[in-house]
Amino acid sequence: MSAKGKEPAGQKDPAPTNPRGIPYAPFVDKVEDYVTSRDDVQSTLRSFQEMISKYQFMELNLQRRVAGLKDKMPDIEKTLETVKFLKTRTDESDPIETTFELNDTLYAKASIPPTEEVYLWLGANVMLAYPIDEAESLLTSKLAAAKQSYANCEEDLEFLREQITTMEVAIARVYNWDVVQKRKEKADEERKGKGAEDGEQPNG
Repeated sequence: MSAKGKEPAGQKDPAPTNPRGIPYAPFVDKVEDYVTSRDDVQSTLRSFQEMISKYQFMELNLQRRVAGLKDKMPDIEKTLETVKFLKTRTDESDPIETTFELNDTLYAKASIPPTEEVYLWLGANVMLAYPIDEAESLLTSKLAAAKQSYANCEEDLEFLREQITTMEVAIARVYNWDVVQKRKEKADEERKGKGAEDGEQPNG
């Protein structure tokens, strides 16, 4: 069993994590800290491989989230720019002639008079009216949150790649240790066999 398994219950320190709670991979400096005999090798390798699978699962989810944020942020920026533009319009301003998107291939014409209120999609087919100042504040905060989330995701992806590499190195070290131990056992058996043969040879 690993050295960690030998520690008395209740004396373990919490596993260190990154700021979003993703645990650090164990760095295997001495294989003997994780395996005490060749009987422990396969279970240790399985445990390490399971950790890699978990890291890869988190990596896949983060990649999907990054892709979603890349699509979302330009839409928020575009909406915020529009709200800021509408905010500059006064009661004396002429209506704006424009087109707006109904779906990917269908647009409609619209005449937009000066306004102090806008409607924002909040998702899940929900749209609410906001005063322009409040809409600007909401969109600004949403854009800042999306940018921070994107930065966190990129940081976590880099962190996960490092942990996966650490675990791959750990697996290689345990595997190589097992190969060395196997060769030592084989050499010991050969020496014992040779010694037995020498002892059986008749004198003279």
